[in-house]
Parts: sequence; structure tokens; C-alpha cells
Amino acid sequence: MTAAEAVPDLERATLDKAASENFPVAPFFLPRAWRDDLMAVYGFARLVDDIGDGDLAPGGADARVLGVPPAEAEDRLVLLDAFEADLRRVFDGTPRHPLLRRLQPTVRRRSLTPEPFLGLIAANRQDQLVTRYETYDDLLAYCELSANPVGRLVLAVTGTATPERIRLSDAICTALQIVEHLQDVAEDLGRDRIYLPAADMKRFHVQETDLDAKSAGASVRALVAYEAQRAGDLLNEGAPLVGSVHGRLKLLLAGFVAGGRAAIRAIAAAEYDVLPGPPRPGKVQLLREAGVILRGEG
Repeated sequence: MTAAEAVPDLERATLDKAASENFPVAPFFLPRAWRDDLMAVYGFARLVDDIGDGDLAPGGADARVLGVPPAEAEDRLVLLDAFEADLRRVFDGTPRHPLLRRLQPTVRRRSLTPEPFLGLIAANRQDQLVTRYETYDDLLAYCELSANPVGRLVLAVTGTATPERIRLSDAICTALQIVEHLQDVAEDLGRDRIYLPAADMKRFHVQETDLDAKSAGASVRALVAYEAQRAGDLLNEGAPLVGSVHGRLKLLLAGFVAGGRAAIRAIAAAEYDVLPGPPRPGKVQLLREAGVILRGEG
């Protein structure tokens, strides 16, 4: 199969991953134009994460489309550089990758700027170079690149961005990123990454070897509970964003906050033992949390 023949498969393989995300990407109740644009943004974000995590489809088709030589097709930093170059073509030319060609009309229609997209690429570049975070503030700075641009893009696509809404959105997105890190402690360790701040690990007497167990001991559970509380506080800080908008967007944003809260409850239900695998909330719990938020009770 040639690179050109593989193009449709590259696009579909990435977009199909939306169904397994912790949060609703482009739910049916949104206007079709919003759904199309949010899926275009999702395709970019998912692909850049897959490049950074080494989760691209086997065969090197993405690398070929991006013009990366076969000898460098496994080099994530080279791939990220090529992807960034292709992103810039979205704004001043014709991109090579089908997901970026899909993104181009969205960028033009919504007057999106390069900055949030570049932030997501920078976060994945950082993942190749930084595998430990000393302090919580260091982790927050990483989330500023890895998570907050997504919320900013949602506000931009829906035409609802204001400085205050961006501030609230940043709190929600950082919280969701921290929750995901808590769910994926074991998986991240397998990639030689630890997103639990080293200073907090020291405070709770947790060693890196403690994270490589089949089940978490008391110290690890206490640390996870502490970080989950921090994430919950951030969700509470950002939750007024839901009440600042109306209609279908309110439902979408409620889904984001509810997804985070439901995930935290799932972690708590597992008694903060995240090492056997990521605790995931059920749909009933997610709907219950969304109902609480929409009724203005939380």
C-alpha cells in the first residue's frame, strides 16, 4: 500500500479513538458544524499524543505522509518536528497529513491561532525530554501545555472565549490531566514517566519502586488521595464555567466536569489503588454527576 492509499485509514484510525476517551469529544446533541470542528481539533490532539507516546499505527504510514525518512520513522522528536512543520502549513499552505487537511477549514472558519496547537506539540516534545516533575508547580506548567490548550480550542470553536472563561477552562483542563495521570500511574511508569511530583512522593514516603507493585500500599494510596483532592479542588474552581454559557455548550462543558468528578469517585471507590489498572467510572455515575452540575448543586 502506498502512502497515498493509506491516507483514509490514517484519518479514521485516529478519529475512532474518540469513543474511548474519558470525556465527550463531539456528542450528538451539538450542532453539526461544532461537531465537525471539534472532531477536527480532536484528530490533531489525538495524533500528536500518539506520536509522543509511540502509539502510531504500525507500518510507518504517518511518517511517510509527513516526509520523514524510514531511518528516522521511530524517532519521536523527528516526527514531532515534521508534524509541527505540517501544522504551520495549515496556516500558510497545504498540509500533508490528512488530519491536518481536515483541520484547515476549521482553523479558517473559526479564526484559530497556532498557539494552542503548538502548545500540545511542545508538551509531547517535553515528554521525550522530561520524565519526572519535582514540584506540583512544575506539573502545572506541564499541564499548561498538555491540557489547557484543548479547553481554549473548545471555547474558540464555539465562539465563547473570554479571559474569565479561559481561566476557568484552564482549571478544569488541568484537573482532567491530573486525574488522567492518576488513573495511568502504572502505564506511565511503563513508559518511564512519573507525573506524581517528587516533592509529594517524598512527603508521603513513596519510592519509585512502590509504584511498580501489583497493588498500592498505604503510602501510595495516601499520595493518590492527596493528588485526587487537588484535582477535585481545581474542578470546583473551574465549574462556574458551566453556568456562564447556555444551551448545548452548557451540556458539553458539564460533561467535561462530570467526567473528571466521576473519575475521581472511581479512584476513591478503588480505595486509591490505581496500580492494578485505571479505575474508570460507569455511565450511570457520569450522568449522575452531570445532573448535579446542571442543576447547579455542585
